[in-house]
Amino acid sequence: MKKMRKATIFAMLLTAFLFFGSVVVLAQEDEITQNESDSNKKLVILGCVLALGIAGISAAIGLGISGSAAIAVTAEKPEIFSKLLILQVLPMTQSVYGLLTAILLMMGAGLLGGGGDITVTPLMGIGAVWIGLVVGLTGISAINQGMTAASSISAVGRNPDVVSKGIIFTVMTETIAIFGLLLGILLMVGLGFL
Repeated sequence: MKKMRKATIFAMLLTAFLFFGSVVVLAQEDEITQNESDSNKKLVILGCVLALGIAGISAAIGLGISGSAAIAVTAEKPEIFSKLLILQVLPMTQSVYGLLTAILLMMGAGLLGGGGDITVTPLMGIGAVWIGLVVGLTGISAINQGMTAASSISAVGRNPDVVSKGIIFTVMTETIAIFGLLLGILLMVGLGFL
């Protein structure tokens, strides 16, 4: 509970910092020089780091929680290892969403794929930071997904026939991360990254 409270406070402080930073960026003039475009590309890089960093750390925590439960049950019933493995890896998907977001942002800004002459506006730069933040923060759901997966693993250890029900319960927690990814992609389209 204390970790969640600290994470929430950190997220609120980061959001406030980014909000005030966005006001400064949006106050710039419309004409963009190459140096300003390069500066805005730095914001795109920050968005990539936020998306994959936050979602990746959360996925690692979720994988650790579910993995601990899977190891305990495997020690008692090694024959259901494959069923437990499916449940254990589900919290990893949030890191995939963060990676996908980072790749799309880099491609849209010309940082990946040879499009180095793309001009990145201040709105695109700060938009990339917000996109990274929404994908990263909704990716924190991987921690709760790891907890749900751990409970499902425990249930499968008692009754292997409930594995499909456990998968359904575990995947439901991921819906929030899917919403974050969808919003990120829609914002990328609206800002001209895609």
